[in-house]
Amino acid sequence: MTAGSFELRKFVAPEFVLGTDARLLAGRYAKNLGARHVLVVTDPIIIREGWVKGVTDSLEEEEIGHTIFSGVSPNPRDEEAMKGAHAFKESACDSIVAIGGGSPIDCAKGIGIVTSNGKHILEYEGVDNIPVPAPPLICIPTTAGTGADVSQFAIINDTRRRVKIAIISKKIVPDIALIDPVPLTSLNSELTAHTGMDAITHSVEAYVSNASSPVTDINSLESVRLMHAHLQPAAKSPKNPEHRYQTMLGSLLAGLAFSNASLGAVHAMAHSLGGFSDLPHGECNALLLQHVIAFNFPACPKRYEDIGVAFGMDLNDLNLTEKKERIISGIAAFRDTLGVTETLGDLGVTKQDIPQLAQNAMHDPCMATNPRQPTRKDIERIYEEAF
Repeated sequence: MTAGSFELRKFVAPEFVLGTDARLLAGRYAKNLGARHVLVVTDPIIIREGWVKGVTDSLEEEEIGHTIFSGVSPNPRDEEAMKGAHAFKESACDSIVAIGGGSPIDCAKGIGIVTSNGKHILEYEGVDNIPVPAPPLICIPTTAGTGADVSQFAIINDTRRRVKIAIISKKIVPDIALIDPVPLTSLNSELTAHTGMDAITHSVEAYVSNASSPVTDINSLESVRLMHAHLQPAAKSPKNPEHRYQTMLGSLLAGLAFSNASLGAVHAMAHSLGGFSDLPHGECNALLLQHVIAFNFPACPKRYEDIGVAFGMDLNDLNLTEKKERIISGIAAFRDTLGVTETLGDLGVTKQDIPQLAQNAMHDPCMATNPRQPTRKDIERIYEEAF
């Protein structure tokens, strides 16, 4: 699709509040949603950094009870969603507050799905397979990258098959996202880089998606501009409130874009890598992005030119081949300046893993909206290029 066409497109988004100390509004919004006892889904690092206490204090101020569930891994597992659902029922909870990066938020969505629908979380893989809406969900992101706080996606690790599954449904769009840049000040430069590259990948893939629209295009390009301008300074000066705010805004816009335009081969391949090898999602995206762009470029060169311009690249007086090379090298150089310089081989992936990784990636729902439909051999070649 092109931005000028008139195909029907829908756009879904939660209510959100963006700004300093937005997280401290959790109690007020939980009360507005009728909550009496909340399951707070987070992880041990977020608790240790102190970001949970202000949230639970705000719940207590509104006389709302809470139970903390912190058994969430960096790539949330199917059994963790099931244990969280058990904790929800055992504590007679009626709503959920998720505090953290994409992992606690995705796990919280999985918990909500199971508590409302009763079956194992893996039963809901795919698009629009959730019959009953999840309980009220408030999301408080603590990274600038995943966009899970505003999306209709949940990514859960199927531990038996060693693959991440995608669950996509309007019924898991959060009720409210409290988007607060303050927790970002405790992120180290590595996590800042990985999650920021995740946001950039969201925007790039949403912009070239065959389900893009004029509304998602606006969000995608502005997100790329913001992340290009502020991600490197945020990694170097983690306490700087301006850069943290702008990267949080960039992440928000990227989340709104991909939630409605979906994604593509980078995410399909990263989900496969993350499920198989338990690698950081943002890092997987960062290492694959330039190679997928090289494959996709013939299908939508003008779209990638727009991305390059949003990245601040001068593409004037270049032929198409030169534009492609500059865009790819520019994005790779940007990634390198963030310290993301590894290859898949450096991360412990072997070439013997590639056939299985490619097979899993081909079955990921994100592949359906990639602008150029690959064969399994194409995906194997892209993995090989990332070694």
